[in-house]
Amino acid sequence: MLTDPRVRKLADLLVNHSVRTGQGDHVLVETFDCPDFVAAAVVEAIQKAGGHAHAVQRSTRVMRALNLGAEDAIRAWGEYDLERMKRMQCYIGIRGADNASEMSGVPDAQMKSVGRLYAKPVHFDQRVNHTRWCVLRWPSASMAQLAQRSTEDFEDFYFRVCTLDYARMNAAAQPLVDRMNRTDQVHIQGPGPTDLRFSIKGIGVVPCCGDRNIPDGEVFTAPVRDSVEGVLQYNTPTLHNGNSFSHIRLEFRKGKVVKCDCEGGDRKLLESIFDTDEGARYIGEFAIGFHPHIREAMKDILFDEKIAGSFHFTPGRCYEETENGNRSEIHWDLVCIQRPEHGGGTIAFDGEVIRRDGLFTVKDLEGLNPDRLGAL
Repeated sequence: MLTDPRVRKLADLLVNHSVRTGQGDHVLVETFDCPDFVAAAVVEAIQKAGGHAHAVQRSTRVMRALNLGAEDAIRAWGEYDLERMKRMQCYIGIRGADNASEMSGVPDAQMKSVGRLYAKPVHFDQRVNHTRWCVLRWPSASMAQLAQRSTEDFEDFYFRVCTLDYARMNAAAQPLVDRMNRTDQVHIQGPGPTDLRFSIKGIGVVPCCGDRNIPDGEVFTAPVRDSVEGVLQYNTPTLHNGNSFSHIRLEFRKGKVVKCDCEGGDRKLLESIFDTDEGARYIGEFAIGFHPHIREAMKDILFDEKIAGSFHFTPGRCYEETENGNRSEIHWDLVCIQRPEHGGGTIAFDGEVIRRDGLFTVKDLEGLNPDRLGAL
């Protein structure tokens, strides 16, 4: 399959568009549950671009065993991987999933230790802030099951979604970036209890059109930390460390989650996640999704957060580019779809509705609607 033109096209996109590999750049390629030819194709593309490739091939089953280790072992693992990451200019992470629930059953306290001792220093502090990075999935049979598609059909969907014309998307996203930079008050309404207000004034806005994630298709910012008021009912299923939840409902007062509930999942575990630390009960990201080919949730956040007509409102740590002061060991992207078949809803900026029932309604943003971005 190494000669499959779709694989080479994806590798070229990652190396030259997403992380913009330059002459002499050191690029770490980290794959999880992926065939050898995936890493090989990316390594070849890096070398062709004049970069220096470094490759790590991991197994999620082995990762589970490592995650169950003692804190001293996890700390040492984090320390030496951090040193390697400090030497990299670019990072490409490709994650397959032989079993999407592989981490299920690992004690919550243990996963929090992994987050504190490994994920935070290596990825959230160093990789996110100091490399040009992109992360993506690889189309496994497990992912096809989550998407309720045959393996072959899912592979076709995957390559169509991942190799979209991201330059075109980026041009269409600039008016949304401009509007969000001018906006103070955001008002979101939807079915049932959803009625949410918050400010994004002065926070900063980042378009994501193939440079950080593949697939991509969002513009993100963060709310002013203490400004969030109201109730939000999410309507997509989600996984957190291998544990499944659905229809999470959050109530906010002065920015803080004061009440949480869910229709599906362990309510005590849900409370425990929001009790991870003080920042876990505040929001670190607000983003509007608009990938034209991604329509339904499949419990894979790199796809789900880009769903056409969706937004995500993320408890936990903020990004450095959209600093709102919130610090946390978690960053949990929870998604709400506002297309009519999911109940509809509106997003308003400073009193003007800019999107209704999943479609942008103001002229300068119509280029982000699916028919304009190339939906079939």
